[in-house]
Amino acid sequence: MWKRNLWPIQTFVIPHSHMDVGWVYTIQESMHAYAANVYTSVTEELSKAEDRRFIAVEQEFFRLWWDTAATDSHKRKVRQLVKEGRLEFIIGGQVMHDEAVTDLDDEILQMTEGHGFLYETFGVRPQFSWHVDPFGASATTPVLFALAGFDAHLISRIDYDLKDTMQKNKKLQFVWRGSPSLKEKQQIFTHVMDQFSYCTPSYVPFSNSSGFYWNGVALFPDPPKDGVYPNMSVPVTKETVHAYAKTMVENIKQRAAWFRTNHVLWPWGCDKQFYNSSVQFNNMDPLMKYINQNSKDFGVTVQYATLGEYFQAIHQSDLVWELRGSEDFLPYSTEPHQAWTGFYASRNVLKGVARRASAQLHAAETLFTRYRISFPDGPVAKDWALDKLRALRWAVSEVQHHDGITGTESPKVADMYLQHLLQAMMGVEELLAALFLLPHNLDQHVIVYNPLAWNTTTIINFTVTFPTAAVFDDDGQPVPAQIQRSAQSNATYDLFIVVELGGLQQRKYLIKFSEKECSGTLKCGWTYEAKGVLFERLNVRDWLKTGRRLLPVLNQCYKLMFDQDTNLLTLSIDRYRYKRRVRMTQDFWEYHANGDVKAGPISDNYIFSANGSAVRAYEAVAMEIIPGKIVTEIRQLFFREEGDQDYAFSITTRVPECFGSRLPCHRLEQTYSLGPLRLNTEVVLRTSSSLENNKTLYTDDNGYQMMKRTHRKFANNTVARNYFPMVRTAYIEDELSRLVLVSDRAHGVSSQADGQLEVMLHRRLWNNLAWNLGYNLTLNDSSVVRPTLWMMLGSVSATAGLYQREAIELQHRPVKEPKERSPLRSVVLPPNLHLLSLSIPGWNYSSNHSVHLSNDMRSEPDYDRVLLRIMHLFEEGEDPELSKPVTINLKDVLRGIGEVKVLEERSLTGTRDITSLQRWKWKTADNLETSENDLSCGGDAFTVTISPKEIRTFFVHFASRNF
Repeated sequence: MWKRNLWPIQTFVIPHSHMDVGWVYTIQESMHAYAANVYTSVTEELSKAEDRRFIAVEQEFFRLWWDTAATDSHKRKVRQLVKEGRLEFIIGGQVMHDEAVTDLDDEILQMTEGHGFLYETFGVRPQFSWHVDPFGASATTPVLFALAGFDAHLISRIDYDLKDTMQKNKKLQFVWRGSPSLKEKQQIFTHVMDQFSYCTPSYVPFSNSSGFYWNGVALFPDPPKDGVYPNMSVPVTKETVHAYAKTMVENIKQRAAWFRTNHVLWPWGCDKQFYNSSVQFNNMDPLMKYINQNSKDFGVTVQYATLGEYFQAIHQSDLVWELRGSEDFLPYSTEPHQAWTGFYASRNVLKGVARRASAQLHAAETLFTRYRISFPDGPVAKDWALDKLRALRWAVSEVQHHDGITGTESPKVADMYLQHLLQAMMGVEELLAALFLLPHNLDQHVIVYNPLAWNTTTIINFTVTFPTAAVFDDDGQPVPAQIQRSAQSNATYDLFIVVELGGLQQRKYLIKFSEKECSGTLKCGWTYEAKGVLFERLNVRDWLKTGRRLLPVLNQCYKLMFDQDTNLLTLSIDRYRYKRRVRMTQDFWEYHANGDVKAGPISDNYIFSANGSAVRAYEAVAMEIIPGKIVTEIRQLFFREEGDQDYAFSITTRVPECFGSRLPCHRLEQTYSLGPLRLNTEVVLRTSSSLENNKTLYTDDNGYQMMKRTHRKFANNTVARNYFPMVRTAYIEDELSRLVLVSDRAHGVSSQADGQLEVMLHRRLWNNLAWNLGYNLTLNDSSVVRPTLWMMLGSVSATAGLYQREAIELQHRPVKEPKERSPLRSVVLPPNLHLLSLSIPGWNYSSNHSVHLSNDMRSEPDYDRVLLRIMHLFEEGEDPELSKPVTINLKDVLRGIGEVKVLEERSLTGTRDITSLQRWKWKTADNLETSENDLSCGGDAFTVTISPKEIRTFFVHFASRNF
């Protein structure tokens, strides 16, 4: 404390504007109303005074301004300001991504796209994060930022009661070891913003206006023609300067009491600020001058600063920092009745399309990369192809925004995201069609491409209009298949085909259709025509006795029992590897939300506030079973009222029949249909089992790592505060067994009772809160949603080796194209490694930083540099074999693509040479030396060792042509 008395508090005033890439207004509306003005006016104002600073965060807005609005004069000034360090790019991603419901692949993508643009254009590489607005903080994010070469991480939104405790104990800064496997290798210094968060305090006691926001409030759709915005603050004059200074200093001192050093981060700005920055700086300049002239009396000095200058000062303080392990800051609550756990399930359709677009992008990237290497002068125009890929990269990146994939935006903004995604997906469909050449005869040729670097045997399905089909492979041999009447329509049929594919390999299948049913096995090939068995529709009120009439559905892994007294799945047994009998039921329940703010807490886009316990969402159940030789399908229809003609919910469970023992039998594939929901209901799939999990569950952080979620009791809102995000995986377990679900999109998940796993699938809400009505954020979502979950049940050890791969296989299912082209050689990685990326980024820059800085920026795209990422899927100690480090020779692994000539290891986003990356060291109690530059290479330049949970990134150059 003696330092604080001897030295004044050093205040770093950081000018910034928080600009949501879609929220209430579309990106186009925001650009027109204020966002373009931010960069135009800030560029001009920074150029007028050397001490002024600004941090630029969301690259989508900056790039739009740079490409469409900035003049040559603005661009020259920006380059100079960046060179001088007075305009600092923070995070550098396309958006400030959400941390709860985003997938690892997409977080990396959006950051890579932004970093590539910044490095190509300015030669800069962001070093710091500014994650001020995501609704909770994942432990994966600091790991990714460390892998990208960041030196410090900043977050803000964490549980209100936890933040209060950390403030009082001066624990808002720590070194975070986000991965339990990588530990100190990828630790990062983390700063949690205090209770004022990222906005300047808007209250000043002598004014009814907006405090330190002299430029007022942004106007939509058009800025005022006279340049005068409403709610302008009282100007800083000789008469008001002391009152402003007193208010500012009091706030600075209040903040200083919560931190260990004499340095205070004072964010100056908030949402949609600095579009009229001359007014801002012309008021703050004299105010800061006045405080510094009277610093002895105030005990405070102030200076404009970038975030980097603040962190540099903290780093130089040379303190020993506390450690935080791999726990995250989820879920997030702002007060007892405001648990921000509803957005885990808001806008299910958008969440699903975003993930589907991401999977399509991954497949197209790998295919185009292979095409470029094999046919550099082929007929598919490289610039056209890159344009198609970039459009989808940017659409997928954009929707990762913390008011995008979260579902917390207005309906017109959700429509904008969907339009951008679907339009870009159509463009990539055109690219895929060009990469798969056109067919040459009338029979349907289907190309099936495996986008994963693993061999796979799986079932693919098509909706067709003919009742009979025979399927043959590219050698003319019959392929196991099954055809049956579709669940969606009586006029169509579902065709299931067993496909065997090598890693990154495609195969051609010929489908011959007929309008007549088969009369003999030769004509049908190996196609089985499955017929359904309908069961009586049963009313819940008639369920007097259950479990008397159990109908078994068996495969080599499970014995599923369907109760003919209820039409529900009642129990499951893993038959061969595992003899334990596990009781299980599965059905739909719903929470009823309050819509009147005068009656109590409400639910909305963000918040889940359970108005009592969940109740059964249906009164009757119908069932149909279609026994098959490829797959047995169970269709359960749930009717909201006994007399309803149309079902409200359904579960379609596909049980693979392990044809020839080649199919994986351990996963049960379930697809659901929900909606339209009744207003103010939130519907969950409840799986109740005999597992003794003590209401403890495990959910994933961004598909990267599993987090233990222990049930906690609260004075208020216990149900909602025990919901957690499930991006790919959730499971419950006891000493013997584990029940796993993997998903094709994000959901909310909880364990509200012993043995229970509850997934929130859909929400439809309306309330009369003025703020929600004014911004149209009540989530009156009347859509029908059709998410997919795969379920596995077995011993803890057996499922530990499966669920990571299953989650990835669900995300990256084979791509089906009705076209034809020559086969590709397979590329196969060991089972514990995943090919995270194989793409041609197109950025044009030298791998040598000094050479890059001396060259002209942003010239023609580079089509020869391939970006490769490989990830180890397992944690240390998770599996006796699969958790071991893996040594591979990348030249051998990639031989099926082409001859590798050059291999360079890079940081996560590719902009840094890993051999010269020197991240800041931070002192900790255990004083472990970090070893992020330990490359674990083998005896030659192409052999690498990948340790548990490592993600290693490379630039690969192939020989000019693959002969």
